[in-house]
Amino acid sequence: MTPATPGFLRQVASLAGPWLSGDRRWRVRGGLLLLFLLTVAQVALAVWGNYWNRALFDALEARSVQAVVVQVGIFVLILAASIAVTAAHLLVKRWLQLDWRRWLTGRLVGQWLADGRQYRLLFTAGEHDNPDGRIAEDIRIATESAVALAHTLVFSVLTLGLFIGILWSVSGSLPLPGTDLVVPGYLVPLAFAYAGAGTALGWVVGRPLVRATDRLQTAEASYRFGLAQVREHAEAIALARGEPRERGVALRRFRQVMQDWNRQSLAYLGIVSFGTAYGTLLPVFPVLVAAPGYIAGAMSLGVLMQAAQAFQRVTSALSWPVDNLGEIARCRASAARVLALYNDVLALAAGPEDGRVTVVRGEHPRLSLESLCLSEPAGTPVAGPLSAEIHRGERVLVTGDPAATTALFKAIGGLWPWGSGRVLLPRDQAIAFMPQRPLLPEGTLREALTYPGPPDSFTTAAIQHALECAGIAWLSPRLDEVAAWEQVLPLRARQRLAFARVLLQPPGWIIMQEASDAFDARGERVVLDMLRHELPDTTIVTISFHPGLEALHHRTLVVRRAGQPAH
Repeated sequence: MTPATPGFLRQVASLAGPWLSGDRRWRVRGGLLLLFLLTVAQVALAVWGNYWNRALFDALEARSVQAVVVQVGIFVLILAASIAVTAAHLLVKRWLQLDWRRWLTGRLVGQWLADGRQYRLLFTAGEHDNPDGRIAEDIRIATESAVALAHTLVFSVLTLGLFIGILWSVSGSLPLPGTDLVVPGYLVPLAFAYAGAGTALGWVVGRPLVRATDRLQTAEASYRFGLAQVREHAEAIALARGEPRERGVALRRFRQVMQDWNRQSLAYLGIVSFGTAYGTLLPVFPVLVAAPGYIAGAMSLGVLMQAAQAFQRVTSALSWPVDNLGEIARCRASAARVLALYNDVLALAAGPEDGRVTVVRGEHPRLSLESLCLSEPAGTPVAGPLSAEIHRGERVLVTGDPAATTALFKAIGGLWPWGSGRVLLPRDQAIAFMPQRPLLPEGTLREALTYPGPPDSFTTAAIQHALECAGIAWLSPRLDEVAAWEQVLPLRARQRLAFARVLLQPPGWIIMQEASDAFDARGERVVLDMLRHELPDTTIVTISFHPGLEALHHRTLVVRRAGQPAH
């Protein structure tokens, strides 16, 4: 796809349309109108400068000191106005770029981080790799480049419209040798021919840059993602002595970045070489073409210089596609990456399709599994069919095949849509899901305990009581200490923190997936007995494979591999 195709314009329009018609539309449209008016002012100042250029050279040709002094004064006015307009234009343009980025980031992050879509997206087919890079980097590039390109395009169109008239008026007529024909405003068609030839050649030379830029941005995103993964799993890598392998992977990804960088450099080499030749010839070409008229006395030195400057303005305006080919390529690649992620997230938000597990709130205070069949994303059966009911106040132990129970846990949580059947969640009951490895965000220990709520939601006394019940009262003095708790604390302490968290925010239901597997047998029985004592009305579903837990539950549900009955 070339950058000027309607597909590129549709991509940008898809990203900009809702922003322009959103709840801040009048402020945004006002900013765009102000940006347009400032662009008009920039073009007007360029026209004024063009006529000033003519007057200055005429004054120099006449050797008039008084006229030169007058032109110096006028230049000061032009300079002051140019500084003011350029400064205001910069502020308005950057505000629009930031506001569009803010809106698009909020919309995409809001859709991505909702209902577990950030997890389900990992198993969904589509072009949405490295969502963090697309949100942080590609949105920035797309919004900044689109606003900048729109401004330069409007500036070029206005410049073209105004300077064609100037160039026509100062060109005079060119008699064709050996004929009686005269070409009026001959510099205008010459400008179009010059720009047309330059655009055609530049387009051919610059086409590889589009593909090279797209590949480089993808490689850069993969490289950043890989390094982020190393940071997140630093402890496991260190314990496994996996640094050599991770170094190899990181360097391999960086080598791909280098290869794509070199391809882009070669693509830039062609267009920069062409641009240098094109730009170097541009100031000289109109002077040489119009010089016979000046030598013949048909135009003054000021008119000659005005014609040369107008010629440059017209050809520069006509050369906008070539001059901005690299920026268009970056904008197109980033807009495509953002749209691919956004569309895939919206597809997940649209709801379950046929052949998917449906998770809804039921009409009764119980958890129901109705003909639930679970499979892998590729379609391989995992578990089912399952049909069961868990009533309010029950304590149910779930055991069996680890892969099947893991899929069941995620299906109840709405994270595993692959399969068929329904999960009816209890009506009007909060459910706490406790995975094997609880999330402890960086920050204070108080923030980790009250996650996802604010840390001031609970008193210190309530937090200390929860820590004591969970068997980690020794952490109480560290409540306001900032640390990477997932790295600082062992798994057993982290799991106890998860139990303290549910004590602080008591739900109607708790569904645990090996949430106490780091405990010894006695410790596991103690913590489950503590839950029964502290939360007597809470329904508890425990997925565990440790023996001896049956006595702490009302009944046991065995989940086997697909094709085997559960009982």
